Amino acid sequence: MARRPTGRSTGGNGKPQLPTPTRSNREKIVETFVALLAEQPFEKIGFGEIAARCGLSLADCRNEFASTIGILAAHVKDIDRKVLAGGQGDMGEEPPRERLFDVLMRRLETLAPQRAAIRSLMRSAGRNPGLAFALNGFAVRSQQWMLTAADIDASGPRGLIRAQGMALLYARVLRVWLDDDDPGLARTLAALDRELARGQRWANFLDDACRFVPRCGRRRRRDSRRYSDEEPAAA
Repeated sequence: MARRPTGRSTGGNGKPQLPTPTRSNREKIVETFVALLAEQPFEKIGFGEIAARCGLSLADCRNEFASTIGILAAHVKDIDRKVLAGGQGDMGEEPPRERLFDVLMRRLETLAPQRAAIRSLMRSAGRNPGLAFALNGFAVRSQQWMLTAADIDASGPRGLIRAQGMALLYARVLRVWLDDDDPGLARTLAALDRELARGQRWANFLDDACRFVPRCGRRRRRDSRRYSDEEPAAA
């Protein structure tokens, strides 16, 4: 009896070839935006150019995003998701600082193909306070997720303070990373280790301050109830 066709083509080795996944309009827009960002400043990128470059209509673009800031937020969320999907591996028994080091290095590895775009974005933020403010908000949310991935508490007001400190810390490391041409990233590794040591001292100071401030513990307990049903960070 003849075998019924499966509907899948086979390669030269006889194995079935799976169809190439089709990118969504959202993915096309984000990828195009990042490519354009590597070529020109953020403030010069418009939806007309994005639509023309990725072969979509303006209506398609509007259906996905309301602004280029929205595209940027989606891109940051994608980076977060890729880092979080990387897992902790065998870092579970390591101290918090080592776990966080591993997570942040994984983030830098994820960002490596987009170095030119990040350099362009940081230049634009240096002369555009509104963009800088938006980027800080994205960075704080991302760092709440990075802290959570390292099994460090990122909930409540203290978690928000930690995440803000991490956002500033990571921005300093990024500036070193952008100019680090060493394949082993020696300067970046040293900068991240140095910044995490500084951040750890600040975290210890924050813990000590809260321990001796009257009613701080009680306030923390009320805040923990308030945040107990929320996610560790809004994406």
